Amino acid sequence: MNSLWTASEIADATAGFVHGDFEANGVAFDSREITAGDLFIAMKGEATDGHRFLGQAFAAGAAGAIVSEEIDQPHVHVADTVKALNDLGRASRVRTNARIAGVTGSVGKTGTKEALYAALDRAAPGKAHRSVKSYNNHTGVPLSLARMPRETCFGIFEMGMSAPGELAALTRLVRPHVAIVTAIAPAHRAFFASDEEIADAKGEIFEGLEEGGTALVPFDSPHRGRLIAAAGPHAGTILTFGLGEGADIRAREAMVMSGAGTLVTAILPDSEITFTLSQPGEHWVSNALAVLGAVHAMGGDLAQAGLALADMTGLKGRGERHRIDVEGGAALLIDESYNANPASMRATLKTLGAEKVAGRRIAVLGSMKELGETSDAFHVGLAEPIEAACVDHVILVGEEMAPLAKVLGAKVKMTHVPDASSALEPLEEAIGPGDAILVKGSNSMGLAALVEALASGKS
Repeated sequence: MNSLWTASEIADATAGFVHGDFEANGVAFDSREITAGDLFIAMKGEATDGHRFLGQAFAAGAAGAIVSEEIDQPHVHVADTVKALNDLGRASRVRTNARIAGVTGSVGKTGTKEALYAALDRAAPGKAHRSVKSYNNHTGVPLSLARMPRETCFGIFEMGMSAPGELAALTRLVRPHVAIVTAIAPAHRAFFASDEEIADAKGEIFEGLEEGGTALVPFDSPHRGRLIAAAGPHAGTILTFGLGEGADIRAREAMVMSGAGTLVTAILPDSEITFTLSQPGEHWVSNALAVLGAVHAMGGDLAQAGLALADMTGLKGRGERHRIDVEGGAALLIDESYNANPASMRATLKTLGAEKVAGRRIAVLGSMKELGETSDAFHVGLAEPIEAACVDHVILVGEEMAPLAKVLGAKVKMTHVPDASSALEPLEEAIGPGDAILVKGSNSMGLAALVEALASGKS
């Protein structure tokens, strides 16, 4: 197998100088992620300096490093290691013949990225590549590009933003053949004056489209026209996807199965496919339609995509399901602890409401961050979907939840606690056999630890 990077290729890409020849089969800028044969990029940032961790990186098996200081181990010396990371990502994109997809959106981008990867990898095993975790920012995107193997046929890259202009820079690195906006929602409202501004910032993804590329736009979004206008100057083809009549890619039927999945008949411009979607909820039907549109545009296999969507399991922190033992039986734990905004909260509460349970529905909801002056209103707005989902007991976590706690009052059994650690005891006391428990909040609330305690039985 060819190496991912040779020292001379790294030097050519970064305008650096080789000191000690080496070949690398992986790339990382976190010394804790280094495995044998990796390239370590010693990044200098505001909080720390990667050069301090060169010893750990080489002890872990690093084949070489990119540095801006003199060291004794094999390395490529550059003037700026942050720029070098971008240069390496750019060089990886230049050398590949892969078909590339870029995915963004206020909600659903990581799940859609993973589903698209599963669909394309099913048809070309070992030849699909994607950004891991949520590596979707100014360092994560070039790192994911730099990690793309030479033999890749399909590349899928998630792109995020919290300010105007960020996606424009990322999409010009990725240069996708297909660009997807999953949905627009009031995430990061602390940094934007309106949802329209968020839509404009997300629409920047289309600026990097390769000539003749395809833009996939959510049909059911109130910002559909705005996104189509943003895509117009850059896309060869614009396709809408969604549940509404008139979408280019739509679900003619979406029937909830007796289990957790949905039987979907999807209509594309020149084909039709019926498949079982393993993930529950209307939002996942929409995500799946975007995936099918991207697979079609990238020359993938729709039948194999349908099989992959049927086999997908929930992602950690994004819908993963656990059976937990409780006195007298078992309960269902739904892990949505990775992140939250008003739209994703509503979607997952609706999914909780659709669960057929023998016991009760319990929701552990953590504060939604980065909502700025609109925070109180958006938190209060969760009262309606909580009631609509017939939640029997809600545990609110964090000070931002105080306005919602006041509004809920006696409408539902409710507990309000300051932090995740304080939520464990009342949750354990509440859970009974047959219950369905949803845990969701912004990542900084630390609700993942609560999920881990319950799922591992260490609570």
